[in-house]
Amino acid sequence: MRLMFLWIAYALIITLIAWIIPGIKVENFPSAMLVCVIIGLINVFIKPFLQVITLPINLISFGLFSFVLNALLFLLAGKIAPGFEVSGFMSALIGSMLLSIFAYGLNKI
Repeated sequence: MRLMFLWIAYALIITLIAWIIPGIKVENFPSAMLVCVIIGLINVFIKPFLQVITLPINLISFGLFSFVLNALLFLLAGKIAPGFEVSGFMSALIGSMLLSIFAYGLNKI
């Protein structure tokens, strides 16, 4: 039950982010739910590998490269998911930052 609640809440967050940021578009709510699954799979399978590879750059930039990595993975989700479009890097950067902030707040509730 908790997993279903979180899945719907993340889909609502992605819909809200698409409503706030002009460069991000979500076609409908089922597309937002699919984006949640794709972002989750990217975070589980691809992100840890990329974090290890980019560790030297991350250390030099005092962790700020993590924002770039998250934005690139958000762009990747936009390329994979049907009905979800991210127009550019800045939209992906702001969208990934907002998603992180809202997800942190959701997990604290």
